[in-house]
Amino acid sequence: MNRRTVIVGFMGSGKTTVAEALARQLGCRAIDLDSFITERGGRSPAEIIAQDGEPAFRQIETDALLEVLEKKEVRVIALGGGAWTIEANRALVARHVCLSVWLDAPFELCWKRIISGKAVRPLAPDRGTAERLYDNRRASYVLSERHLKVSSEDSARSLADKILNG
Repeated sequence: MNRRTVIVGFMGSGKTTVAEALARQLGCRAIDLDSFITERGGRSPAEIIAQDGEPAFRQIETDALLEVLEKKEVRVIALGGGAWTIEANRALVARHVCLSVWLDAPFELCWKRIISGKAVRPLAPDRGTAERLYDNRRASYVLSERHLKVSSEDSARSLADKILNG
């Protein structure tokens, strides 16, 4: 793969895990944008959203995405669940000629992972809110170059293989 890859999808779809598996197969570095934001600013996305609001977080996220895209050695990037919904972020990814891959996991699988995980999800405090957000974000996710259906049987490695093999 000559192009860098940006993994998009809803929270709990497996973006970070698949990005790490893909990076291992490529022998390169992967970055999770939410983790990068936390390391860079000392606050998690959840803390930023709670303290400053979602619009402030989205600007921080866009700035961080630009910074990561400027690092040519970074070949695989896992975006936060809402990053791809921002037109400016999609434009940045296109301008840097990255392949965008949507991990299209069913809501039930995402929800199961959300409630079993330790991460604080301020934009998905309950099932109904999460499901509405999931439905709303799909219109943006479909704008990705590649679309990978994800099921509970898929391993991160098998999904990385699918990305590598087109």
